[in-house]
Amino acid sequence: MKSLEIVGFKRANLGKKDSKAVRLESYVPCVLYGGAEQVHFTAPAILFRELLYTPEVHIVDLNVEGTHYRAIVQDAQFHPVNEMLLHVDFLELADGKEVKMDVPVKYIGVSPGVLAGGKLVSKLRKLKVKATPENLPDFVEVDISDLGLGKSIKVSKVEEKGFTILTNAQAPIATVAIPRALKGQMQGEK
Repeated sequence: MKSLEIVGFKRANLGKKDSKAVRLESYVPCVLYGGAEQVHFTAPAILFRELLYTPEVHIVDLNVEGTHYRAIVQDAQFHPVNEMLLHVDFLELADGKEVKMDVPVKYIGVSPGVLAGGKLVSKLRKLKVKATPENLPDFVEVDISDLGLGKSIKVSKVEEKGFTILTNAQAPIATVAIPRALKGQMQGEK
């Protein structure tokens, strides 16, 4: 899995007033938990661009005043109107301890239904996965090479490689929809 470094500074004071002051200086209040102790820190908002505004998932190498932590983003809060980044929660990774994470889906192969004129409709863009940090995948591969017109592929058909999928097994990941023009053409042939 790809990794990204974020440099942070410990917060001396906590609370709403200090958080607002931190945000005015283009920093984001953050918290790291899941380890021996909680660490409250701030980091420049510009460093989160490659981490949060991308469909990819990353392991974050946190450098808080010289102390290094490996973590994943657990939650990010945005302002409801101007969508400014307000707060980020990190979960510290420990070797051998399983974590849950939303991992993007990547389609493998070419669907015969799409070649016949159908439209591939993605129902799930990410799957919830549980794995140790060493086995966390960059993406979950979904083979659509035998997906015909009007057919769906479900979560239960995905092969698990060192991780467990927690998303409902009966949920459809993708469907090949039949366009209206093709439906009319198919009914005309009958």
